[in-house]
Amino acid sequence: MASRQSRRLLKPFLYLAVAAAGTGGVLYISYRPRTIPGSDPASVPLLLSNDGGSFRPPRFPQVKSREEQIADLRRSGAVRDGVKKSAGFGGISSIFKSQNDKSLGVEPDNAPEPYDLLVIGGGATGTGIALDAATRGLKVAVVERDDFSSGTSSKSTKLVHGGVRYLEKAVWDLDYNQYKLVREALRERKYFLDTAPHLSMWLPIMLPIDKWWRAPYYWAGTKFYDILAGAENIESSYFLTKSKALDAFPMLKRDDLFGALVYYDGAHNDSRMNVSLAMTAALYGTTIVNHVEVTGLEKDASGKLNGARVKDLVVERNGKKAEEFTVRAKGIINATGPFTDSIRKMDDQEVNEIVAPSSGAHVVLPGYYSPANMGLIDPSTSDGRVIFFLPWQGNTIAGTTDAPTEITANPIAGDKEIDWILSEIRGYLSPNINVRRGDVLSAWSGIRPLVRDPKAKNTESLVRNHLVDVSESGLLTCAGGKWTTYRQMAEETVDEATKQFNLTPAPVPNAPRVSGSETVDEGATLDGSCQTHQVKLIGAHGYSKTLFINLIQHYGVETDVAQHLTESYGDRAWTVAALSAPTGKRFPVRGVRISPLYPFIDGEVRYAVRHEYAQTAVDVLARRTRLAFLNAQASLEALPGVIDLMAEELRWDGKRKEREWKDSVAFLESMGLPKSKLDATRRDVESGKTAKFEGSEEYKLYSRHDGPADELESDRNPVLGKESFSNR
Repeated sequence: MASRQSRRLLKPFLYLAVAAAGTGGVLYISYRPRTIPGSDPASVPLLLSNDGGSFRPPRFPQVKSREEQIADLRRSGAVRDGVKKSAGFGGISSIFKSQNDKSLGVEPDNAPEPYDLLVIGGGATGTGIALDAATRGLKVAVVERDDFSSGTSSKSTKLVHGGVRYLEKAVWDLDYNQYKLVREALRERKYFLDTAPHLSMWLPIMLPIDKWWRAPYYWAGTKFYDILAGAENIESSYFLTKSKALDAFPMLKRDDLFGALVYYDGAHNDSRMNVSLAMTAALYGTTIVNHVEVTGLEKDASGKLNGARVKDLVVERNGKKAEEFTVRAKGIINATGPFTDSIRKMDDQEVNEIVAPSSGAHVVLPGYYSPANMGLIDPSTSDGRVIFFLPWQGNTIAGTTDAPTEITANPIAGDKEIDWILSEIRGYLSPNINVRRGDVLSAWSGIRPLVRDPKAKNTESLVRNHLVDVSESGLLTCAGGKWTTYRQMAEETVDEATKQFNLTPAPVPNAPRVSGSETVDEGATLDGSCQTHQVKLIGAHGYSKTLFINLIQHYGVETDVAQHLTESYGDRAWTVAALSAPTGKRFPVRGVRISPLYPFIDGEVRYAVRHEYAQTAVDVLARRTRLAFLNAQASLEALPGVIDLMAEELRWDGKRKEREWKDSVAFLESMGLPKSKLDATRRDVESGKTAKFEGSEEYKLYSRHDGPADELESDRNPVLGKESFSNR
């Protein structure tokens, strides 16, 4: 009896203890001390000059020139099927020698070798594979027909996220594969922030709530998202009342607004990330070349792939005939995104297509459409799709659509897609804000390479994330997936490649000092295993959130320019600033803007050519800077200056400059440039003629030309007479 009474008395205390422990656990997870990536001081400290009053900028290692890289590609073709083909070639081209030399039957010190891997495609997947393989001690080459990130990889929504909508589907459909995809993406999101803190950041995203009963549902969903991220999460989601939501996002519509939930995801500069992957891989010994097209695949007597025929398209752009040459490799990897099937058909003409292309259109609006540091998601659009509304590079991105499409090099966002996005935006913004078609600064469409598994019973069903497939001849294809999981895709692809092609990863004992310092740990132990979750990208080592101040003090660049440079190049902003021309003014001392509307400067053009393999004006306008994505009209106006700077660096003649003009204007059509501007000449732009288009069909659509009123009635001073100077 006594024991029964004691248990009865203890039960409430036990329940209270459990509740307290649970509440305490939730509070600890939500508010535990965390280190936000990018908030740490730079791992490479700034050095003071001998006078003690100024900084001494770091000295960074440089990649090989494009000409040297192409020479290395050519050299590999001197070996065929493990036999020396011709004499006269020196040592290997890569910084790091392959560990598989003996399989060639030749001595590595006096004969060229084939590559361990030849990767076709220079997007996020291809460059990610190259970096992974190179840091495992393999000898790697990458060829890209256009430019790094010229396709889907530069036309994303700029988010690094697990996907709250995917998590919702996983829960309601009890879909474990979908759950795994979200969990994997949340882990990879943290690696983004660790390896490239200058190019990626945390972004709070608001989820408006229109009914009170939706609040518990969305709260539970965002908290589950936080918990699923685990140790990789940084900030916890939270609820805002109506007044707080309007204070954080003043552009929201007040009607039917109960409150909002705010959760955190990542955002990044996609093409700059892609270029950084390529240049980091180059520093680790990868032979990587853009504007080189694969024209065919080579096979040995047994029908196995052992190389590819390629040609340099830059030679053709210069008006000369480009000769094909062969690149030899033990394994070929197809990482060409939407163009996956074109490479697969080079291998086997009868193969079934696996890519189901889907277009995703985005529009860019002025920055005043959203707060500078808060995004928004509309989870229930008129047709059930999700739309994001995000601050990016000082402007606002809205998108995306999702519709079947045809595969083209530069898809164009159609008027129907643009109008749908604008219509959805009007639905959740205040009616006081007139969302106008003329406010669209640029618009583009990216192609998502959704894929089918060719080995599945139902070949029409699409795979959930990505696909790694090997053909009978040995073509290894990696397709599908998304930006957030590029690193995981690369790891799985290289794992499969080492098995399929009998490659032996090895430690890299003399890794390059990407940081430019001999005393700083690079952050990863390259022991032959995958270490890309720790390998910091070029620019990351010396980056800190206060680096821009040092740049201002040393080079005298403007504040917004300094912030832009450090957030786009990390510690390489020192080199960019050094390459910028003096202005001849008291301030800024250096940095001539290529567009008065944005912080892009002349030093970026020189840096792109000398250190990032930029070969065309579009390479600079779209992928090295982001001007084409931010403002198509501003890109047209900046084009003459960009062509002239590149002509000085690359010694273009008049014909090449004219071709650059025509090709760039044609490209800007895919960025939303009005049709009336597509025939613009350089003289039209430089004379200011393109800024005046009265009478054209775009007059009312794209610009506002109402002149200012002479005066307002309230401006009149009744005390003074009509003839008073103040009232004239």
